[in-house]
Amino acid sequence: MLALVGGGAAATNINMEKDFDSKLRIQDNNSSHGGGGGNFAQRSKSFAFRAPQESFTIQDFELGKIYGVGSYSKVVRAKKKDTGIVYALKIMDKKFITKENKIAYVKLERIVLDQLDHPGVVRLYFTFQDSFSLYMALESCEGGELFDQITRKGRLLEDEARFYAAEVVDALEYIHNMGLIHRDIKPENLLLNAEGHIKIADFGSVKPMQDSRITVLPNAASDDKACTFVGTAAYVPPEVLNSSPATFGNDLWALGCTLYQMLSGTSPFKDASEWLIFQRIIARDIRFPNYFSESARDLIDRLLVSNILTAFISFNIL
Repeated sequence: MLALVGGGAAATNINMEKDFDSKLRIQDNNSSHGGGGGNFAQRSKSFAFRAPQESFTIQDFELGKIYGVGSYSKVVRAKKKDTGIVYALKIMDKKFITKENKIAYVKLERIVLDQLDHPGVVRLYFTFQDSFSLYMALESCEGGELFDQITRKGRLLEDEARFYAAEVVDALEYIHNMGLIHRDIKPENLLLNAEGHIKIADFGSVKPMQDSRITVLPNAASDDKACTFVGTAAYVPPEVLNSSPATFGNDLWALGCTLYQMLSGTSPFKDASEWLIFQRIIARDIRFPNYFSESARDLIDRLLVSNILTAFISFNIL
């Protein structure tokens, strides 16, 4: 439910806001989720959101440290002044979203997060907006990114990596059973709550598949095809680089890269340039450090495969 309200004082801001509103508006009412159909997911003209759009302003929050920064958004620690509840507030620049044609991605992320309900997936509590920004109030993960944990320690012990990988697999099984491909699994998008449990975050690249159980509004699906390059270079499989359609196995490949990084401190295909990274991915040039155990090598080797059927078997060996 991302519908624009009220505008800025300047006429340019008002015009920009009206233009954005016409593209972004998603109706919210008490009707049911509606019938299925469509090519990629269940489609509905409208449905009631679990996480409401509120009439808050940014002044209602006490902002703290920045958790992360993306191309059109940043996530900051935000404490609601009247309740004291702490959220991870994702702040998205409307002007950039419109200019870069990212509206469909933002709408889809909001709709998907609203319908996911799993302890291993970050929760969306509410949204609000002003003339310049969209805001998503997400579950705060005080443990930070798994990436920071790896960086701080240099590399993780195998028992630690096994624990985190198992939690990612549990959450990915749920996401895949919902008919979704995350498409950007990496240590920066794996957050830790205060108890040290994994939460998968950042669904800005998510792709609903044909049999998705997620209800998607007709104007809230991304325009890209499943074979469009989406994600982070070091974690994408060869078939994505070859413009093949994305599959659930793409997330498992990224999990293999992430597990390798947990145990070594660096991604498996790291090189001096993105082009060289791609060449190593296509050649499947994996170099295991000698301190990797046989079981770790075997698991990563089974995850880093292009064949989707083989990749799914890997779920059974953690």
